[in-house]
Amino acid sequence: MNNTNEDDIITLQTANGESVDFIEVAGIAYNNNFYVILQPVELLDGMDDDEALVFKVSRGADGEDKFEIELDDDIIDAVFKEYNRLLDEQSK
Repeated sequence: MNNTNEDDIITLQTANGESVDFIEVAGIAYNNNFYVILQPVELLDGMDDDEALVFKVSRGADGEDKFEIELDDDIIDAVFKEYNRLLDEQSK
């Protein structure tokens, strides 16, 4: 990926303990929750290079951020819609 520095990389663990590196595309507040749009550094099986995933971020009991992949299509669509709205706003 272009111009990525290590501060932009988020490493998450899969259910089977594998580490996957992601680039944070954006953080979006939606419906009193916070979501991040993440794009894998290396393509995951079945993904195109222009695709990204939405994760809900919450604070764990240990104070660490917890990332949970969002599976609700309505929320995913709303997060991407807000992201695109913010991009449009920036380009004006």
